[in-house]
Amino acid sequence: MNGEWPGTCKKHMIKSLLFGISGGNVVIVAVAAVVLIILLWYIGTLNGLRQTKVKIQEAVSGIDVALTKRYDVLTKMVDVAKSYATFEKATILEAIKLRSGMSMSERNKAAASMEQAARELNFLAENYPQLHSNENFRQLQVAIMDVEEHLQGARRAYNSNVSLLNRKIVTFPTSIVAGMSGIHAEEFFEAESHKREDVDVKITI
Repeated sequence: MNGEWPGTCKKHMIKSLLFGISGGNVVIVAVAAVVLIILLWYIGTLNGLRQTKVKIQEAVSGIDVALTKRYDVLTKMVDVAKSYATFEKATILEAIKLRSGMSMSERNKAAASMEQAARELNFLAENYPQLHSNENFRQLQVAIMDVEEHLQGARRAYNSNVSLLNRKIVTFPTSIVAGMSGIHAEEFFEAESHKREDVDVKITI
């Protein structure tokens, strides 16, 4: 009996040691798995936010292209109209300032200015039947409509992605990733009626 006791104690010690090591490994593996899951989630969430930002920038490029085309067509319309009415080109286009790196607020104002300018030109054409029947002017009016469709398409794409981004960054826990990576809410591209009323573009005949 006394000879067996040390052997029994030894077996219990070995089992306890093995269990302790195994339990420690389980904890380490569990912690590592949790950290890995969090890391993968963070990377995936950040990539999703960045992809949305890229889509927004692509839509911004489409808006800038449409605004530039719209300005060019308006300039040509003014040139044609000058043959029928006396006014300075700068008068109708002076409120329209296009430049690279504009904020969305500035793009909104430029779009509203161009819409007002187009309305002024169409009003002018109604008062000058010869201008209204001018083939070049009519073609430019059609071109303005085509550009407007392009602009509306770019606006919808932009606003859709901005809405998606803005919803993401205010939703927990994605908001944590957005805050850590410096991703902020974007401004919508929409020329509301009150903004258009602030634009003063007049034709002096």
